[in-house]
Amino acid sequence: RPSARAPPQHAQFGRCALRTMSVMEALELLDALVDDSDPDVDFPNSLHAYQTAEGIRRAHPDKGWFQLAGLLHDLGKVLALFGEPQ
Repeated sequence: RPSARAPPQHAQFGRCALRTMSVMEALELLDALVDDSDPDVDFPNSLHAYQTAEGIRRAHPDKGWFQLAGLLHDLGKVLALFGEPQ
């Protein structure tokens, strides 16, 4: 059963009023982020998303939903560019 009170992040970001962008714009925005979990990586974060989706496509060509999940799995990290912790 869901909680009666939404977490503060839901109230702040749930309406997507902070910024409107396409998925491609969000992926590009990820490139401005130094990922705390991989600070020494020297390639764009968007490349990681494409590599993940492509790896899943090779392994599971019949599961488009899974490929999409691989592409989108790090998009929430863009919130770090708006002051949220990673």
